[in-house]
Order: sequence, then C-alpha cells, then structure tokens
Amino acid sequence: MTVIGAGLAGCEAAYFLASHGIPVRLIESKPKKFTPAHSDENFAELVCSNSLKSNDVFGNACGLLKEEMRKLGSLIIGAADATKVPAGGALAVDREAFAAFITQKIKEHPNIETVAEEAVKIPQRDAIVATGPLTLDSLAEDIRNKLGGNLYFYDAAAPIVSASSIDFSKTFTQDRYGRGEGDGDYINCPLDKAEYEAFIDALAGAERAILHSFEKREIFEGCMPVEIMAARGRDTLRFGMLKPVGLYDADGKRPYAVLQLRKENCAGTAYNLVGFQTNLKFSEQKRVFSMIPALKNAEFLRYGVMHRNTYLNSPEVLNSDYSLKEEGSVYFAGQMTGVEGYVESADSGLCAAINCAMKLCGAEAVEWDNTTVSGALAMHVSAETANFQPMNANYAILRPLEQNVRDKALKKRLFAERALQKIKDIREQIEKVLQ
Repeated sequence: MTVIGAGLAGCEAAYFLASHGIPVRLIESKPKKFTPAHSDENFAELVCSNSLKSNDVFGNACGLLKEEMRKLGSLIIGAADATKVPAGGALAVDREAFAAFITQKIKEHPNIETVAEEAVKIPQRDAIVATGPLTLDSLAEDIRNKLGGNLYFYDAAAPIVSASSIDFSKTFTQDRYGRGEGDGDYINCPLDKAEYEAFIDALAGAERAILHSFEKREIFEGCMPVEIMAARGRDTLRFGMLKPVGLYDADGKRPYAVLQLRKENCAGTAYNLVGFQTNLKFSEQKRVFSMIPALKNAEFLRYGVMHRNTYLNSPEVLNSDYSLKEEGSVYFAGQMTGVEGYVESADSGLCAAINCAMKLCGAEAVEWDNTTVSGALAMHVSAETANFQPMNANYAILRPLEQNVRDKALKKRLFAERALQKIKDIREQIEKVLQ
C-alpha cells in the first residue's frame, strides 16, 4: 500500500496499516523538497500552534475525538500524550519531541518503507493521498485536473517568544477557572484599559503582509488573524483571545484584558502567544506585540505567518470512507478532505486506513455514522452541500440524542458515552478481521 505524505494524517494511516500486517511505502518529499510552511526534516511537523485543543472527553467535541482515536490505537494521540507540555485543559505538545517521537516510530517499523521523493501524480490504485493543505505544485496540479481540487482559504499561525525575554514581573501564572494541573500552565500578561486601547489602535494601523482582498472571504474563521478580529470592534479581542474571564491577579482582581502564553516545549524556554495568529509584517509584529507590558523586550523566535490551505470539493469526489468515488482503492486524508485541525486531520488518516485495511482483507467496511465524532466528520466531507467548507470537531455534527436533555453538561456526557460505546463496537469489528 502506498501512502503519500508524512504529515499527521499520512503517519497515522501508515502506522495503522503497518501495525496490522499491511506493508506500506510511505512517500514524503522532505528533506529533498519542502513546502513554504515546513522546515523540519522530521515527519508530522506542526507548523501552526502546538496545541491539539481540549482534552476534556466529556465536555468538548475535540476532547471526545481524541478519546475515540485513543481507543482505536492512534499513533498521533499516543505521541501527543507522550510529549505533552502543561496547557491547562488542553493537550499541547513539545513540537520537536512530538515530531521526533512519530518519526522514530515510523522509521523503525519493519512494515514501513520510507521514500524521500516528490509524488507528482495521484496513484491509480491502492493508495492514501495525505499531502496536506500545502501540496506541492505538480501533485496539486494533477489533483486539480482530475478532481477539481482548487478550493482554498488562508490559515495563520501565532508567534513564539523566548522565555528569557518575558518580563515575568508583569505577569501572573494561572489557568482559566483553575482548570489546569499544578500551579498553573499559562503565563498571563495583563493589560489595563489604556494599554489595551493603545494596543488596539496600533493593531488597526499595522501593515499586513498580503493583499486585503483575501481577508473577507477566504480566511478560515477558526484561524482568524488577530488584526482582523480587532477590526470587528474595539472590544472584540476582550471577548476573544484577550478575554479576562476566569483569571485573577495576585491581588484577586480581574484584569481589563489578558494575553495568555503557553509553553512551546518541555524545557519551558519558548512560549506561544495563544490565539495570536497574524498576518502582520514581521517588523510590525515586533512593534505592536511588544506594546504588551510583559513583552516589551520580547525576543521573537518565530513570527506569525499566513499560508494558503487547499482542500477538495470532497462531496463531489469522496465517499464517506474517504475513498474516491471513481476508484475505491484510492483514499484521501487530512486537511485536503475538508476536515480542519490537527486532530481532525489525523483522525481522517486513521479512518481511511481502517477502511482500507478492512477492504484489503475482504471484510465488510466499518459502519461509521454520526454517533461518533470520527463518523460525523467522515459524513461531513461526503455529504452533498451547496457551500462545502472545512469543519472542526463539534457537537452540532453529531446525531441528536433520542431523549430531550436540557442540561448541557449531561448532554455532552451522553454524547460521549454513546460515541465511546460505538467505538468499542468498531474496535471489536476491526479486531475480528485484522491481526
């Protein structure tokens, strides 16, 4: 079996297949050729945030999705659990350790052959294409010609600063509502009203790196640049990435606004500006973000960037098992299919591999449905719609409960219990066929 692309989805797919006795040829262009957003030779490189979002199984749809994947033997979630850094209720990772962990697992597996070359065409059969939203030109052109894969939006990443350059005398350590582990996983950088308003004014006048014609229609809402959010109203950030709710300083007072910093690595030498995806020019990022008191002398280890993400018009070309309608032995996985987010992308690779393995063994396909987050995402990418858009894990795509439950916490728990029972049934189905 051929897997093209060693990102999250490709590594997930390759590892599942190989671990169930199916030889895999994993083709990855790195290190011979990199996309504009990649620089690390390791597989499964995280190019945006180091957070895989909530880890709350019974209170968050993405947390539930992670648990579904754990139950199915996910390499990616296993790697994240092994390389996590403190992040309150979220699952965040040391990105270098995370990529190294996955790369080692892939390269040491006896059933996986890794090939460093650029794929230029969709294979005719027996393949999973997981080249991601920044697929290189030749293959992207082949996909466009054959599948109409010319839809796209713009995605943004947040800056990273050196821990040694943060003025910790102007910060306090606390998790929102005290939900983290230990003394607090987030460094909070408060702003008073005057500091906040000066920051908003500077942000509004800062110079951006791309043409403004991309801003309204093609930026994915989940990764909206901070400067565009700020343009929606002076208090937008105070109800978004700078919200102070659930946070209190050493005097027990709630700040007017708060920027949170999250560890980028286990050593705690680098911090991510949480929610500060941006498309400002690098010099402007330095100028404007340094107006936050704790970051006055910040050293930026990585500036925020924006890049184009390409995805298929999947309902026209994909089945609900991620296989091509015209050639059922060729699958697509990852963000290219129209799932949005690290975990969702890895999940699509896992689901595609499970479906592929079952077919190769002559067994009935797994019956995914929208009682699980995994199944609901698969149904989303294959459901006919007039305006197909990328989708994150969320409760709205799940099948409604049979009973009418008004209590939100109870409702989420019932969603999770139903989903995990379905995953248990699926795992038993898989184990009967795959050794």
